[in-house]
Amino acid sequence: MTKPFFKNNLPKMTDQTNSMNRRSFLKSTALAGGGLMISFTWLSAFKSSGKTDPGLPAWAELNGYIKITPDNIIKILNPNPEFGQNVMTSLPMIVAEELDADWKDVVVEMGPHDSLKLGPQFTGGSNSVRMYWKPLREAGAAARYMLMQAAAETWKLPAEELTTHAGMIVHAKSMKSGKYGEFASKAAGIPIPKEVKLKDVQTFHVVRNSKKNVEGLKIVTGKPLFGLDYHQEGMLIAMIAHPPAFGMKLKSFDASETLQMPGIKDVFTQKLYEEGFEQGGFDTRTFNDLLVVVGKTTWEVMKARKKLKTEWEPAGETKDTMGGGGRKREIVVPGDLESTGAQLEKMQEWASKPAQQLRRDGDPETAFKHAAQIIERTYNAPFLAHNCMEPMNFFAHVTDEKALVAGPLQAPGWSEPTLAKLLGLPADKIEIQLTRMGGGFGRRAYGHYLYEAALISKRVKAPVKLIYTREDDMTYGIYRPMYTATYRAALDARKNLIAFHVKGGGIPEHAVHANRFPAGTVDNYLAEGWQIPSNITIGAFRAPRSNFNAAAEQSFLDEVAEAAGKDPIDFRLELLQRAKENPVGKNNEYDADRYAGILKLVKEKSGWGKAENKKYNRGVAAYFCHNSYAAHVVDMVMRDGQPYVERVTSAIDCGIVINPDAATNMVQGAVVDGIGNSFYGGLTHKGGAVEQKNFYDYRIIRMHEAPKKIDVYFVQNDIDPTGLGEPPFPPVFGAVANALFKATGKRFYQQPYIPQLNATPRAF
Repeated sequence: MTKPFFKNNLPKMTDQTNSMNRRSFLKSTALAGGGLMISFTWLSAFKSSGKTDPGLPAWAELNGYIKITPDNIIKILNPNPEFGQNVMTSLPMIVAEELDADWKDVVVEMGPHDSLKLGPQFTGGSNSVRMYWKPLREAGAAARYMLMQAAAETWKLPAEELTTHAGMIVHAKSMKSGKYGEFASKAAGIPIPKEVKLKDVQTFHVVRNSKKNVEGLKIVTGKPLFGLDYHQEGMLIAMIAHPPAFGMKLKSFDASETLQMPGIKDVFTQKLYEEGFEQGGFDTRTFNDLLVVVGKTTWEVMKARKKLKTEWEPAGETKDTMGGGGRKREIVVPGDLESTGAQLEKMQEWASKPAQQLRRDGDPETAFKHAAQIIERTYNAPFLAHNCMEPMNFFAHVTDEKALVAGPLQAPGWSEPTLAKLLGLPADKIEIQLTRMGGGFGRRAYGHYLYEAALISKRVKAPVKLIYTREDDMTYGIYRPMYTATYRAALDARKNLIAFHVKGGGIPEHAVHANRFPAGTVDNYLAEGWQIPSNITIGAFRAPRSNFNAAAEQSFLDEVAEAAGKDPIDFRLELLQRAKENPVGKNNEYDADRYAGILKLVKEKSGWGKAENKKYNRGVAAYFCHNSYAAHVVDMVMRDGQPYVERVTSAIDCGIVINPDAATNMVQGAVVDGIGNSFYGGLTHKGGAVEQKNFYDYRIIRMHEAPKKIDVYFVQNDIDPTGLGEPPFPPVFGAVANALFKATGKRFYQQPYIPQLNATPRAF
């Protein structure tokens, strides 16, 4: 576990040039009786809006804000959407640390979408803490400086003689002290510092110490937090009937019975995007022609939708117009009714063709030609559904003049421009309120369900909540892609690795990361990729591409280590030593020292090679992605003829850990998620139709199947925080596969593993 370091109660300061200017801060009296409110920006500054609230002076439209009331309550606005990764707690902790606040005096609120004040507000790519680390520290440090200046003026004392601790300002010589709130109003008049001093990270007392989830009590007591909880008076419920298969569209419908059902207000068709509409980067959608049922309650709409009489027809080849990157382009979407068996055959065909070269070092062809031994293996993985516990939903109330939308959304900044175009409203007439998400994993980065809700509300001229059932969500698309990869390794007569080749493909993208380990560790290296177009919509899925790449690569490296007669951890460490001392190529993404560090840590903490652990079938894997490093040792036993992961040891290097308990929980969640998906996860198609509709036929891990124990260890360093939500997930697949080999004597090349073990007749 990462632990805080203390030398004394006084923070050591380091000079930090401040990128903020006077406009980067809001200084005003706030609330009755005065107070200090500071807003900060990390991108640019904006002029005052000139707007005022009754009793309050004007304030600038900036990034975010800190409020300090006279009674010493500190309110911190959280900028990023929350879906369980605990940014509602960890981001305010960063502010409180540099402010030198007492955490018990901090109140946290979720900010609305505001790209001017709060920046990107994108939850994804394990970037929340990483991108806000510096600006939040600067904001807290600047506020602390201004409060100290105010105290110095009040007491007629030199500011350099003052110290702060837990929301108090102290002058040791005169024994004077006061709470921040006592100086808040005066601090509002203090000039903004051109430079701020940040603490030495070893003096942290908030960051690196575990804090309880600020919304924990609300969650366990059932307070309304999620999109499905959102309610507005007069709100109607909407649901969509979509085609039964990818590659089909609505031909005709009869809603006469539906309209006679209790509570039903309307049934109509609605296009999501008109022909030629320029879509943005996260505007992925599955079905463009919507058949909508609107009524008073969820139950009434669900029942009425079943009474629709619909006729569907092949959609044929279609075209999407895509924007972004300063250019406009057309994407041709195939009209095939795809089936999993045919998809596998097509992937095998494409795998035999020449592919795009992604990286080449040395002369791999010659090395393979003269190799003493060649190991070649092909790995396959199916589509995966996100299956967020909270099904997709969004509220919208759209009028001719403005729009209010509210719900679970990972990328409000990406969705707002598209929504504005669809509604014909300027962005400043659109208010996006962000609710807590009941899971995201990349699924809620795509705003089509928000757009659908808004267009429906505009059509019926009423507030509407759009709800997907579980079956809607699972069959509506945006999945983890279907992947394949062939790995080849060449060994010389001394069992040394002399060449490595990976050729990966998928529907509709490949998962090859050409510049990651083991690139840089072997003289002769070749990476290639190819991809097959499809009308099955895909999107980011926890650690996109990495989740398959790590599974295949780490499984293969175990086989290579076995062929070389080496311990799998020692084999990886030897390769990393080469990458450190004499790396091949200049584009290697990873730090060999940090990569080796997690392997050494997991080896030590798991008791790798110790006699007392021989009762376990042990598998190891490690991976680098999203700027962080993760390694797992999986301890497997056979229980009633089936494999069971009894315990897992995890080692993580993600830089400074803000909230250790929360970080540990995140890793544990990734481990359970990875075990479940590697054992059971798989979505298949037949004639374009999804064959799994709900959890009764889309298998996920059960409570009793989760490990009894997951021990998590963090590398202790002072590196700025990097990603954590995604990096622990990918190597779980490989560690499970390697343990499964020890348990069964069989190597597994297709996910999910359990159907392969039990010889269940299915494509995957």
